[in-house]
Amino acid sequence: MTEFLSVDGGTLAYEVTGSGPLMVLAHGIGQSRDAYRFMVPELVAAGYRVAAVDLRGSGESTATWPSYTRTDIAGDLIALIEHLGGPAVLVGHSISGGAATIAAAKAPTLISAVVELAPFTRKVEYSLSALGVSRYRKGAMAISGVAMFGNHKQWRKYLEIATPEPRPADWAESLDRTDAMLREPGRMKALQKQMNSAADAGAQLGNVHCPVLVVMGTLDPDWGDPKVEGEAIVAALPDGVGQLHMLPGAGHYPHVQFPSEVVGLLRSFLETARA
Repeated sequence: MTEFLSVDGGTLAYEVTGSGPLMVLAHGIGQSRDAYRFMVPELVAAGYRVAAVDLRGSGESTATWPSYTRTDIAGDLIALIEHLGGPAVLVGHSISGGAATIAAAKAPTLISAVVELAPFTRKVEYSLSALGVSRYRKGAMAISGVAMFGNHKQWRKYLEIATPEPRPADWAESLDRTDAMLREPGRMKALQKQMNSAADAGAQLGNVHCPVLVVMGTLDPDWGDPKVEGEAIVAALPDGVGQLHMLPGAGHYPHVQFPSEVVGLLRSFLETARA
């Protein structure tokens, strides 16, 4: 059942399932909490109270906000965790990976651990040399069409590039749901503003002191070399705080392609962190 939380600038939609320690799931741009539809049941079965939230501008949350930076999203996540009664494990994908970094730095007592899935945490550095990598080149071209023109077909094309096989059985239907959401007033503009928002998370990496797991797909089209990006994030964290796991065959949406594997990584990471 959808619940709503009013914060400065708008209303956040979220859904809580299960009981136990709190875990908050935050999706990436141009998506909704539906992106975690496969992980939520497994996490609930593992004994977590799971809150999946729609980012500002997305899903059932308010479409139009004054700003869409990672810092803004971090503030939303902190407010939700306070409302639900933290501390929480915070899982962030893509832009929300950066937001999770900021939230952990700013509210250390509320966040016990962070999992960053294919995170845009550091400043994006586009690479001309990486254009020789087919998936990177094709992904960059599709993203450009969205960032500049708000082209719905290009966003759908990007999602197909960024989610190679294996894809879930409801893949076509999920694309239709995403497209319908983005055709609601203000949603595509929100996506574009998120794409062009300030890279304000990398500077906070050194201020994160809870355990951090970074998961990168080997076929992620958003970087010429996803492993190099993941290693750079871990290196910018304090010593011993972060660890990187490369997921073979995954693109930019490892939680959609390989939900059970991601849940397994997450559970193993948290068990080690608790120990």
